[in-house]
Amino acid sequence: MGLRTVKQYKEGLRDGRQVWILGEKVSDVTTHPMLKVGVETAALDYEMAEDPRYHELAVAQHPETGEPISRHYYLPKNAEDLLKRHELIVTATRLGDGVIPFTKDVAGDCLNAIWVTSQVMGKEEYIERIREYYEHVRKRDLSIACGMTDVKGDRSLHPSSPEQSHPDFYVRVVDKNDEGIIVRGAKMHITASAYSDEILVLPCRAMREGDRDYAVCFAVPANAKGLKHICHPLRYQQSPLEFPVDVPIRMHTESLLVFDDVFIPWERVFLCGEWQYAGTIAYNFSFFHRHTASCYRIALTELQLGMAQAIAEYNGIDRISHVREKITNMIIYLEMLKSLAKASCSDPVIYGGIAVPNPVISNISKYHFAENYHNFVKWVQDLCGGILVTAPTYLDYQNPELRGYIDKYLGGKKGIPTEHRLRMLQLIRIWMASDIGGGIEVLALHGEGSLQAQRMIIYGEYQNQLQEYKERAKRVAGIK
Repeated sequence: MGLRTVKQYKEGLRDGRQVWILGEKVSDVTTHPMLKVGVETAALDYEMAEDPRYHELAVAQHPETGEPISRHYYLPKNAEDLLKRHELIVTATRLGDGVIPFTKDVAGDCLNAIWVTSQVMGKEEYIERIREYYEHVRKRDLSIACGMTDVKGDRSLHPSSPEQSHPDFYVRVVDKNDEGIIVRGAKMHITASAYSDEILVLPCRAMREGDRDYAVCFAVPANAKGLKHICHPLRYQQSPLEFPVDVPIRMHTESLLVFDDVFIPWERVFLCGEWQYAGTIAYNFSFFHRHTASCYRIALTELQLGMAQAIAEYNGIDRISHVREKITNMIIYLEMLKSLAKASCSDPVIYGGIAVPNPVISNISKYHFAENYHNFVKWVQDLCGGILVTAPTYLDYQNPELRGYIDKYLGGKKGIPTEHRLRMLQLIRIWMASDIGGGIEVLALHGEGSLQAQRMIIYGEYQNQLQEYKERAKRVAGIK
C-alpha cells in the first residue's frame, strides 16, 4: 500500500488503451500534445500529496492500518471529514487556476455512492465487493473516471422500450456466465476517462422491471478490450493571436465511451439486474457529486470575480454605483455558494454508515450556482464593453507600425498600461466569451445534473419537513 508519485501515475497510463481524438488514434495520452494537458491537470492530485505544503490536506490515514492513502478515498464519518474533503477540492481547484483535477475527486463520489447503496440493499456479496474494490483503489492510489450519463436515444422512452431505434442507448448486460458479464452500449460527457486508470460505471436514472438488463454498475480498467474513448478536443496551447502567459493551461476532455461487448468479472460488478436500486445509486451519487461541484465552482468563481474587479478598475469605472452593484451581486453569488457548500458538510446525514453532505443543502448549492451563472457572466461582460470581442490581437500589438496606435487609443485608466488591460480582457474572453466560455455555461446547467434534477431531489428530500410545517400551520389555524 502506498501513494503513487506523479511519474508513476503517468507511467500507468501507457497501457494500450484505445483512445481517439480528432479522428486519430492516440498511442500515448501522456505525450499527445492535446491530451497531455488533461494528464497534467489530473496529476495535481498526485502533486499535492508529494508537496509538503499540501500533504496533510491531501493525505489521510487508512482507518485500519494507519498507512497513508488519498483523502479522496477515506470514507467520511462525520462533518469534520466532509469539511476536510471540501477544503481539499477547493484548494486543488485553486492550484488548477479554476480547473478541478477531477480523477480522484469524482472517484470518491462514485465509490461512496456505491458503498452507501450496497449497505441499503443489504446484499452481502455487493457489500464485500465494494469493500474489496475500495481497498484495491487505496492500495494502488488509482485515478478513476465516472461513467454516469447514457446516450439515451429518445429521452421520452425507457431504456428497454421497443420504440427506441435500437436497444443500446443505455449500457446493458448482453450476456453473463460463471466468470462475469458482458456489457454493450455507450456513455457520454465522461470527463478525464482517457487518462484515468479505471472507470466506474453507474446507471443514470431510475428504472422499471423491464429495464433490469440496464440496471448495472461495475468497475472496468480504462484499457479493457472493447472499450473505446472518443475524446472531444480541448484548448491545449496558446494561440499566436494571444498575449503569451507563463501559466500552464489547465483543461479536461470529455469522451464518448463505447462498450463494444466488454467483459466484466463478477468481483467488479456492484449491481446487476436489481432495477429497484438503479435510481437509488444515481441519487446517492448526486448527493456527493453536487457538493463536489459546488466546491470546485468556489475556486472558479473567485478567479472570475477577480477578473471583474480588475477590468472595472482598468476601465476606470470601479467607483460608479451600478458597477459596484454588479460587483456586489457577484460577491453575494460567491459567498452564498461558499456558505451553502460548507453548510452541507456541517449538517450531514448518515447513509449506509458514512457521512453524506446534506442532500437538500448540497442540491440547493448546485442549483444556486447553475441557475445564476449566466447572470454572473452577463455582469462581467457588461463591465468589459464591446472591446471584449473586438480587441486587436497580440500579432497586431507586436507590429511596430501598429503598437503605438493601440497603446494610445486602447488605453483605459491613467497609469494602467494598455497591455495590462488587453491581457485582462483576453483572460475574460477565454473564460466567458469563447467556445470555452460557452462550454462552461452549458456545464453549469447540465454538469452534475440538470436544474430540474436538483429541484426533484430538493422537493423529494423535503417531504418530512413539509409535513411537519403543515401540521404546525394547522395547529396555529385551529384545525384539528
